[in-house]
Amino acid sequence: MALINVNPTRMELTRLKKRLKVARRGHKLLKDKRDELMKKFLELVRKNKELREKVEEMLMKVHSSFLIARAVLSAEVLEEALMFPKQSVSLEVSTENIMSVDVPVLEFKTKSDDTGDIFPYGFISTSGELDNAILNLSEVLPYMLDLARMEKTAQLLAEEIEKTRRRVNALEYVLIPQLAETIKYITMKLDESERGNLTRLMKVKDMMLEQAHKY
Repeated sequence: MALINVNPTRMELTRLKKRLKVARRGHKLLKDKRDELMKKFLELVRKNKELREKVEEMLMKVHSSFLIARAVLSAEVLEEALMFPKQSVSLEVSTENIMSVDVPVLEFKTKSDDTGDIFPYGFISTSGELDNAILNLSEVLPYMLDLARMEKTAQLLAEEIEKTRRRVNALEYVLIPQLAETIKYITMKLDESERGNLTRLMKVKDMMLEQAHKY
């Protein structure tokens, strides 16, 4: 482990000890953050899997409904019925904070609260099969938006987990060992210097005593 390039003085020793204390505290906080993020991520992945299966099942139902409607109605009638939609949807995007990660919140609003506006055609020239297909499609939209929100949230949490993991590893395997080794090195140097000073003082004392005895 490479040492940090500093002068082996008591001032540097005190500064490095404070830095090591801060690094260890930061390491603990980042580990706690990483563990909490992992917990939320795994919970989100489980919910996402359940919702994805539900959405896929609903989309298969929509697909089947449109196939039946297509079998009953001609392509021209079906295209004309769906050409001019009456209902419109607006999407509002905001964010919420999860463990310092801004994740999306999606809300959609329909132009009209009248449920009949989802049918962009009159009921005389169309069939009940097309009505069922439109109803099924309108029911799946909120779940699809929720699935999109969950998957984007999972992606952002995964990125934050990776960044936090790298920081934890950098502190655990690089910075903290470097600081500890440098502190140990400076302490040894200061101890050697203190022993050298003590030896010199003892020699000076012996010389002074020797001179005093001569006098």
